[in-house]
Amino acid sequence: MYSQWRSAGRTQRGKARSRNEDALLDCPQHGCWVVADGMGGHRHGDLASQWVVSSLASLRAVGNLDQRVNAARQRLQSVNQRLRSAGGRSSASIDVRMGSTVVALLLEEGRAACVWAGDSRCYLWRGQRLYQLSRDHSLLARLMAERQLSRVQAQAHPDARALTRAIGARGLLRLEVLELSTQPGDVFLLCSDGLYQALSHGEVGQALSVGTPQQMVDRLFAMVLRTPAGDDLTAVVVQP
Repeated sequence: MYSQWRSAGRTQRGKARSRNEDALLDCPQHGCWVVADGMGGHRHGDLASQWVVSSLASLRAVGNLDQRVNAARQRLQSVNQRLRSAGGRSSASIDVRMGSTVVALLLEEGRAACVWAGDSRCYLWRGQRLYQLSRDHSLLARLMAERQLSRVQAQAHPDARALTRAIGARGLLRLEVLELSTQPGDVFLLCSDGLYQALSHGEVGQALSVGTPQQMVDRLFAMVLRTPAGDDLTAVVVQP
């Protein structure tokens, strides 16, 4: 059913990191792709991201897209509780011992669903234009939306990079879901913040404009690795 989709993924430890806290799932045979970014500075961020990816790796291409989205939500709620228990803290604070972002893409013929929590992103390259499908769950994004601040003004806040949603952050996980129809020529990109923060919107679009998914991933990494690239970086590209 999903043989028409081609994909490629890659993850790499940042130059300033002792271990890679990102994880990915590249599973075209089940129409499912995932990027997870363990929360930096917290205990076992690498383990948290692996748990998130593993929870969705068992998601099979059974049922319609709505059923699969519901199954994904249930699995992520379960891993949220698992991380909460493993972290050993019941505070409502985002500052937890174990946590991870997640962005997942589920596809069936003619339809796509993006499911996320945190600031890992899903992009769509369509008609020579790049669209950011996901909306960051971060204090930076909230300050810009609620206070109508410019990005420069919001970035001046000392906690601008703090997450407002993440797997393992709170007892009740609030996931966001976006569904859309697919078109021939669409290219989807899932990535962690270590990748998109190092590139401009135009550079991301340029990397996705031509080639195979593997060539696109390699182009993105080549661009980022010419920068300091202190954070871990992960990208998954999906193409019809």
